[in-house]
Amino acid sequence: MQKNNDLDSLRHSCAHLLAKAVLELWPGSHNAIGPSIENGFYQDFDLGNIKISETDLPKIEEKMRKILPSWTHFEFSEITLKEAEKLFKHNPYKLELAKEFASEGKKLTTNNPGNFLDLCKMTHVENPAKELCYFKLLSVAGAYWRGNEKNKMLTRIYGTCFSTKKELDNYLWQQEEAKKRDHRKLGKELDLFLISEQIGSGLPIFTPKGTILRELIENYLVSVKKKAGYQFVWTPHIARAQIYKISGHLGKYDAMFNPIELNGEDYILKPMNCPHHFQVYLSRPRSYKELPMYIAENGTVYREEKSGELAGLFRVRSLTIDDTHAIVRIESIHEELAKVINLIKKVLQDFGFKKFKARISTSDAKNQKKYIGPRRDWEKAETALKETAKKVGLDYEIGVGEAAFYGPKIDVMIKDSLGREWQLSTIQLDYQQPKNFNLMYIDEKGLSRPTAVLHIAMIGSIERFVGVLIEHYSGKFPLWLSPVQVTIIPIADRHIKYVSSIVDTIELQRIRVELDSRQETVGSKIRDAALQKVPYMGIIGDRETESRALKVEDRKISVRTREGKDLGQMKFSAFLQKLKEEIDKKI
Repeated sequence: MQKNNDLDSLRHSCAHLLAKAVLELWPGSHNAIGPSIENGFYQDFDLGNIKISETDLPKIEEKMRKILPSWTHFEFSEITLKEAEKLFKHNPYKLELAKEFASEGKKLTTNNPGNFLDLCKMTHVENPAKELCYFKLLSVAGAYWRGNEKNKMLTRIYGTCFSTKKELDNYLWQQEEAKKRDHRKLGKELDLFLISEQIGSGLPIFTPKGTILRELIENYLVSVKKKAGYQFVWTPHIARAQIYKISGHLGKYDAMFNPIELNGEDYILKPMNCPHHFQVYLSRPRSYKELPMYIAENGTVYREEKSGELAGLFRVRSLTIDDTHAIVRIESIHEELAKVINLIKKVLQDFGFKKFKARISTSDAKNQKKYIGPRRDWEKAETALKETAKKVGLDYEIGVGEAAFYGPKIDVMIKDSLGREWQLSTIQLDYQQPKNFNLMYIDEKGLSRPTAVLHIAMIGSIERFVGVLIEHYSGKFPLWLSPVQVTIIPIADRHIKYVSSIVDTIELQRIRVELDSRQETVGSKIRDAALQKVPYMGIIGDRETESRALKVEDRKISVRTREGKDLGQMKFSAFLQKLKEEIDKKI
């Protein structure tokens, strides 16, 4: 009946095994739901007065392994609501689900792998004993029944399951490595950013070093975009609520902050930059000679994210988007899309991401009420995205129903150094906002024509991108992105005067350098610089100061890397040249 050997089925079947084990260990408990999720599964339990923690997970795993050999296949049956009420009379959660499914006209089905009857409508593996061998329980958390805080708090156990031991081992290694690279942990250790409860959750503050990193990213984007013809603007952080009625965000976009009243009018913290940018275009009549017009801004926006969804820099309430709105002629959409995709590829590669693919988010034709604009516009836009992605050789998948309310989009995903996937770049093709705002141009014949808009974010939220970079590089940023590129370490006080001229010369080359003149041992200074992940350390003692009579560029310096590699003594000019080449190549 229900046979499906994909990963979701594997993990959901393992959730059943977890439920059986817990109910055997703690009789009288009730299992609720146990779906597969990204990278694993969970199972919710009502354990009564019993409290379990992660120290109990090995015991539960052991019980699961003892049960597993007897689970050779699932048996499925379709039952009536009356039968369900009898079979699951002891479990209020199953009864609630059964009544709900029946009221919606859905079939009620049970499954039983041999000794554990459950109410379930998902798919399962064919032979649990052979297919559920490679699992691991990961954590314990609390979760309200059905996600409603008015309901009872249940115990949720998370786990994962894979088809092979190699896949499981790789995932567990990845998880352990991810803990070490957690951007919240490294952000504090490297003094890059903080989140102050006095300021508020989801409102990150960047320290001097973090601000350098942030500015390097923003300055790079400004430089790349200007070379491609993008024009930068600055827009205010609030706007009249009326403009979001025109754009359609009011009533469709639920992450907007509530309006504030100023002089009898409602104003809103801007959730996006589009309406502001459109005003630049509308400031005077536009000719076909001015198109395409690229209006760009690293613009900060504000979104009312729920407290439980905030996560370091990955999910914040104040975020800066490297936003661009390309206002284009409709007949040039394919050409403009191709140009943007190719530029995005270059940007991602410069930041060290070599592997990427795309997800094209389309509308759901069965639920057109979610979107604004006629169906024919959506079909044209979705076709244009797919055709252009094929033309430029972009590997993509389709996400039906995942489009923004005003247009379909291409999201570009990268893989980081741990093999994790992150969605970064976004291109949305929009026929609706040009109509809402009357973004017209005068063509070659003097006729007024409609435009289309590409909403472009090459790296998305700068805050989130900083977090991704921290974890991708484990804080060991390439030289061009390192807040401190070189630490100069004098061995003794008598070397400080000599060192000062070296530091001055490095600074003149616009290389970020620190002088560590603390009263600490050389070993301690080297260790501290390595812990701060400074790419290079220049060490100067008696041997190096013997060359003080020479020109600065001919003097000597001993160089070490943050990985502990001793590059030996070299001419200062050669060291500077090495730094410049590495910075230029972005390696």
